[in-house]
Amino acid sequence: MAKPLVADYIQNLTPYPPGKPIEELEREYGVRNSIKLASNENALGPSPKAVEAIKAALGKLHRYPDGSGYYLKQGLSEKLGLSTENIVLGNGSNELIELIVRTFLNPGDEAISSDPTFLVYRKMVQAVGGRNIVVPLKEGSHDLVGIAKAVTARTKVIFLDNPNNPMGTVVVKKAFEQFLKDIPPGVIVVADEAYYDFVTTDSTFCGLDYLDSPYLVITLRTFSKAYGLAGLRIGYGVMKKELAEYINRIRQPFNVNSLAQVGALAALSDEEHLAGTKKMVEEGLNYLTGEIGRLGYRCLPTQTNFFLIDTKTDGKAVYENLLRKGVIVRPMHAYKLPDYIRITVGLPAENKRFLSAFKEVMESRGRQ
Repeated sequence: MAKPLVADYIQNLTPYPPGKPIEELEREYGVRNSIKLASNENALGPSPKAVEAIKAALGKLHRYPDGSGYYLKQGLSEKLGLSTENIVLGNGSNELIELIVRTFLNPGDEAISSDPTFLVYRKMVQAVGGRNIVVPLKEGSHDLVGIAKAVTARTKVIFLDNPNNPMGTVVVKKAFEQFLKDIPPGVIVVADEAYYDFVTTDSTFCGLDYLDSPYLVITLRTFSKAYGLAGLRIGYGVMKKELAEYINRIRQPFNVNSLAQVGALAALSDEEHLAGTKKMVEEGLNYLTGEIGRLGYRCLPTQTNFFLIDTKTDGKAVYENLLRKGVIVRPMHAYKLPDYIRITVGLPAENKRFLSAFKEVMESRGRQ
């Protein structure tokens, strides 16, 4: 028998299910003027300052990007009040997750994550031959006590998305600090704060606060959500200098392209765009959850720019019926929430269109 081309843990990997692109939907279903409320993108669009900076940089595309990300790191350093030596830039926070796993896990080592949570954590761990330990959420939030009990001598990394995707819940600061005391020294805690800019409660922890603590906390942030630069793929990690040095040994030298760097730096200074994004999300959440509640469906509370709707039926069927009306949302069967769909807050007109389509779909299903 011929030797397999790849290891079992690669053969058994399931590709990540990305949100359906608008162009693909319109080709497949023959609809026009579709709206996408599926991938937690910023419906307001990119920062105008970022767009102008990118236009100005187009004439330099024949040059390699700055491999060190000097100017963006300087901007982040000034904004966050920390050293550039604590920052690692990534091709989106997804690449940083992969870099952390590749740097600190050997085959057979363990990583712990919750269920449901961002699917990429488990995929990256499996891809290097690591062992995934999964702890179910407790009442919709990370079960920190359960996670601490699941730690073994082989545990290297713990992933905590705060807020959690897809539930939109956050971890209380006091509980997080007790959790750090309950786990052994040397275990890395990755605080994935992709949606932190949307948090309105002051009860949750901020991973940046633990940079100078005895604990190994890596904080991940992204420009894909609140800053509206998802198409550029740009994120960053904040961590102790020694952890950053290890990751930089395997990081590709030009992993963040030049347009992403100048765009992110400009967006970082665009306080008006960020404030407008937060206002849009807050108003959209209040409107959508209120109207959906009046239709008789439950929306889960959230600290993000998205929320879950309990459809009381097959969520994937609701998703497919909405597609036929040119509305893209996210079905939750991959997250073991078959009755739910996930909605990203859109522009006011998009929110109204979703509500109209959702009402029609649910009324139609009720007549079946």
